[in-house]
Amino acid sequence: MTMLQDAVVLVVGASGGLGSRIATQLETKGAVVARSSKSAGHDLRTPAVIREVLADATARYGRLDGLVVASGVVAFGAVSDLEPATVDELFAVNTTSAIQLIAQSQPYLAASAREGREPFVVTLSGVVAETPVAGLAAYSGSKAGLAAFVAAAAREYRRAGIRIMDARPGHTGTALSEHPIAGAAPRFGAALDPDAVAARIVTAIVDGEKDLPSSAF
Repeated sequence: MTMLQDAVVLVVGASGGLGSRIATQLETKGAVVARSSKSAGHDLRTPAVIREVLADATARYGRLDGLVVASGVVAFGAVSDLEPATVDELFAVNTTSAIQLIAQSQPYLAASAREGREPFVVTLSGVVAETPVAGLAAYSGSKAGLAAFVAAAAREYRRAGIRIMDARPGHTGTALSEHPIAGAAPRFGAALDPDAVAARIVTAIVDGEKDLPSSAF
């Protein structure tokens, strides 16, 4: 059981459809939430900005007990139509920046563990990390890369008392697919309720779960 009352949690991608809901639901559980988003001027593709966001949250609230990485971009279309810039942005936002956030948050979260709390990291790679989708090949690859990193990093961070959990919900009814960086969204089946997805993730945080596969949603 992870106590969220007064826990300081940084939510990255906090203006997005899932990030905003997770942030709000964490607050209803008593957490103190620091919000970061591109709309707030935080371009997390830049390592210096990542360092600044982590340092600012810790300076403002005194510590860091949790990190939720909910930022992401999507692109649609055939592999033969992929532009190099599209691939670069997909991996920079969905993979590399998330990896840097997790790596640079370690000292702060390790300090939280030494003080007797139960620090955590949550990532959202999504169902495409389990089942890559045609027409979403590069997006699937960027998310699968994140999921693979998390699986290995979780074993390392466990030694410092830090839990890393990856969530892989299916297609969720947010506006992400309406704003791709390339291509146009295909017809999807019924979407998951984003409020329910956010609630499931927060419940998993509280219950100490270590993985949230697509079957958990």
